[in-house]
Amino acid sequence: MKRIGLVIVAFFTLSYISAQSIPAKSEVFKVLTKVNDNWQKTHSPCVAPFWNYAVYQIGNMEAYKVTHRDDYLYYASCWAAHNNWIGATSDNKAEWQLNYGEDSSHVLFGDWQVCFQVYSDLYNVDKDAKRIARAKEVMEYEMSLKRVDFWWWADGLFMVMPVMTKMYNITKNQLYLQKLYEYYRYAESIMYDNDEHLFYRDAKYVYPNHKSINDKKDFWARGNGWVLAALARVIDELPKTDVHRNYYITKYKLIAKAVIACQQKEGYWTRSMLDADCAPGYETSGTALFTFGLAWGLNHGLLDKATYLNPTLKAWYYLQNTAVQPDGSLGYMQPIGERAIPGQTLNSSSTADFGVGAFLLAASEMSRLK
Repeated sequence: MKRIGLVIVAFFTLSYISAQSIPAKSEVFKVLTKVNDNWQKTHSPCVAPFWNYAVYQIGNMEAYKVTHRDDYLYYASCWAAHNNWIGATSDNKAEWQLNYGEDSSHVLFGDWQVCFQVYSDLYNVDKDAKRIARAKEVMEYEMSLKRVDFWWWADGLFMVMPVMTKMYNITKNQLYLQKLYEYYRYAESIMYDNDEHLFYRDAKYVYPNHKSINDKKDFWARGNGWVLAALARVIDELPKTDVHRNYYITKYKLIAKAVIACQQKEGYWTRSMLDADCAPGYETSGTALFTFGLAWGLNHGLLDKATYLNPTLKAWYYLQNTAVQPDGSLGYMQPIGERAIPGQTLNSSSTADFGVGAFLLAASEMSRLK
């Protein structure tokens, strides 16, 4: 009887927490639109298709899906049209490169391919073949090559993994799913820590060759945020019959468990996840990606509320109450980089386009939480 009583108390406690603490959709929409309206009011859509701008547009498209605001769709369409529905622009396949590069020849580098996620979403709104022509050309050329080392940094998983599922769902070409798995397993082989169930940013950060300032394993929060969000977005669009679906789900759950274990009591994550003293203080971009990834798992029944609801809510309320500023700007954002940097100072004015995109992903998913 005592055990039954405890179960009943736990049930009603959880119900009470959920009812009292999950924000109303209208409350989330108020914050979401405040942030996105401020961004669009102060930034032109006529910018490059490089990763940071594209990640903003990914979040903007998710905001469109939940709010049905036509101006959000128009803003994304203007950006895509400005870039002619292309990423890196070289037409000479002999010069296409996959290493880091910001020029037109780095067509195979994932930071120039993330735009294809947005183009695919816009194609699904208006099925004009031009919208996905370049994505199809680039990705199918890439898949014709024998190498698998395209995703050599953690960020790259977010940039390109969802491209593969989106393009599969448009073309039904099974090769997208096959290569998705092969490329992901390569990335795991060089960056994933089987003990901590977290990703190093890239191979040069693997312990013990690299350590945090306190000689700990150095897992970058935004890097792992990219990975958790990538897995959520892939599983979301992956066919239920895909032979590797359970593999992705298992990895997603292991990472989610590792993520909540190092959350700060205020709801955010420090830039070096296991060494809070390495670069202490608020950080919004990684926290927003984790919020999205955790909320998505709750919404899709992959994460249990008893364990994951409170960490998700704590993260959301950090974003809503600390990161979002009175004018709708988003603060405490680590700028473009690849690691936790000791001594780097963030404040309420520290913002970035990709971080706003990550926030919009989080807010859109939180609006679905029940």
